[in-house]
Amino acid sequence: MSLSKPPVPDIEHDAAASRFQTLVDGQRAVLDYELDGGVMVITHTGVPEAIGGRGIAAALTRFALEHARVAGWKVIPACAYAAAFMQRHGEYADLLG
Repeated sequence: MSLSKPPVPDIEHDAAASRFQTLVDGQRAVLDYELDGGVMVITHTGVPEAIGGRGIAAALTRFALEHARVAGWKVIPACAYAAAFMQRHGEYADLLG
């Protein structure tokens, strides 16, 4: 029997708040950004400790990057997590602005 990863949580884009977010076990995890012209500056990725270690930050970051790609935006990963994620995942290198 193999252990599978838990399903990716449902992620919402709150464009008015410049935030991607998800609710897991009653805890809110977020990725905040600022939009400057056609450039998404990822400013913060936050996952409460109670739900950490489940790949939620990665899911939020991947969702935000895919959104940026579809919207035609470039991305500046100003938060350390997003910068490390983009370094590990070369498939998003074309988005760097």
